Amino acid sequence: MQAIRGLGKSGAADRLIHERLRLAIVSALAVNETLSFTQLREILDTTDGNLSVHARKLEMAGYVECTKYFAGRVPRSDYRLTTKGRQALSEYLDRMEALVHAMRQ
Repeated sequence: MQAIRGLGKSGAADRLIHERLRLAIVSALAVNETLSFTQLREILDTTDGNLSVHARKLEMAGYVECTKYFAGRVPRSDYRLTTKGRQALSEYLDRMEALVHAMRQ
């Protein structure tokens, strides 16, 4: 039996990022400096409620930062990936690459 390095308890994939919509949010923000709530919702083709719940979890973990403001009388929310979020995504991708590599050997 071969162990897959980095996937044990201490290197378990980040469960917070592993969820499909949260991974999509973090990935979209990794390639865009900032995205508005509306842009994220359209890119990810999800509902307001679903996006707000998952974005809030990422924000609480410190992976995403949300800036709220008014554009005229319209409330706006802009999101950006934090340094901590970028690092978590990088570590997650490293683990997934190790898993794929091990499975192809």
